[in-house]
Amino acid sequence: MKKNIGFITLDSSLVQWLRETLRTSGPQSLSAQELLEGFRDLLDGTAGSLMLELGEGSSPAAGSDIICCGALSIDPRLRRVSRDGTEIPLTPKEFDILCFLARNRGEVFTKEQIYQAVWESDYLLDDSNIMAFIRKLRKKIEPNPDAPEYILTIWGIGYKFSDKL
Repeated sequence: MKKNIGFITLDSSLVQWLRETLRTSGPQSLSAQELLEGFRDLLDGTAGSLMLELGEGSSPAAGSDIICCGALSIDPRLRRVSRDGTEIPLTPKEFDILCFLARNRGEVFTKEQIYQAVWESDYLLDDSNIMAFIRKLRKKIEPNPDAPEYILTIWGIGYKFSDKL
């Protein structure tokens, strides 16, 4: 399965070049403006990393494919989750966390990375927030929450969505 997330280290000279190129010959769009702001934050040290995502509608498959993992089915477009055909009601944040992990099946994420991918604010240095959401998600989607099949804990690091289903 193709991963939807990758980490690339940029040096400051490349960030400056990308920023200048985008500023002088890039599209005049909200996304371009946000990327420019992100580059500025990288250069002035207020951000240590950026997370980019291809917006829905940018390609035929972007965000519209149903994710099937064993008995679990996740429809990002309709924001619906079902197991064995029975719909599972999730809160918006629970759905966002589940969808993020499932789209990146097999990839291990720290609690901070999950938080930054789902929330649009700075990380609050509160691991219990993510842990509580994962616990609630497991109660809803796992056949046996005490022996999870879908969302796996990687001790000392964080969580991943199983790539074995």
